[in-house]
Amino acid sequence: MSLIVVRIGSAKDTSVLGQIQEAVSGELSPFSLEDITDWASVKKGYAQSTPRPNFSGAKDRAAVGVFTPKAAGLFIATGVALFLYFRYEKEKLHEKKLKEMEDKQLGKAHVGGPLSMTTHEGKIFTEKDLLGKWNLIYFGFTNCPDICPEELDKMSVAVTKLDKELGPIVQPIFISVDPARDSQEQIARYVSEFHPRMLGLTGDYAAVKAACKAYRVYFSTPPNTQPGDDYLVDHSIFFYLMDPDGQFVEAFSKASTVEDVAGRVKQEVAEWEQEHGRKV
Repeated sequence: MSLIVVRIGSAKDTSVLGQIQEAVSGELSPFSLEDITDWASVKKGYAQSTPRPNFSGAKDRAAVGVFTPKAAGLFIATGVALFLYFRYEKEKLHEKKLKEMEDKQLGKAHVGGPLSMTTHEGKIFTEKDLLGKWNLIYFGFTNCPDICPEELDKMSVAVTKLDKELGPIVQPIFISVDPARDSQEQIARYVSEFHPRMLGLTGDYAAVKAACKAYRVYFSTPPNTQPGDDYLVDHSIFFYLMDPDGQFVEAFSKASTVEDVAGRVKQEVAEWEQEHGRKV
């Protein structure tokens, strides 16, 4: 609460002056507006003693503030950094959930299941086509600006390295999560940029959704999109290693290196060979 003290009349007016002094000193004192007899003097004195605020200058300063070009750049950089950090944390959380989903009896995560897709060559592809070979499977979309190409490059380099050491026993697979734009022709051009044996799979929305559900992959497109629209698809950025029986073995995250992928595959192949007497 604020107290405004106004000097009224002459200092000889002891009744009003005394009440004001008591108020200033902290004492409570009844004060009636009826004690003020010269309102014209009060109004005139206030007008002469109160400086007029410069509202335009204050407004200009409020509008400009400290938002300089340098501050704007820092703001944008901070926003980008936060976006990347939270996306990374989202993937780590997803990876943690996958590990928590491990079956206590088999020691395997519940990843994988029925597939009904079409290859970039126009052939029908089901989960049975995964049998008899090791498979590395990545879900993404061809219009992805950075993450998908980076992960597919990593997967392709690892497969090339494994080809030289083990032979062509590992099949790289790309599954589109953007059926509205990723046609068979589009996917064919896309996978040719990575590995000569990379297989591209697509299908209608129902088939893609079922595949993503089976492999515990999340994907989300903006609502009301059209095939010609320019948009991004939010999706998981793991790729999975499946054994020759079509069973899940491992999920590789963005933090995994080529050496991590190749090393883990060689380890699994060696254990498989020891148990089954063959690499596949």
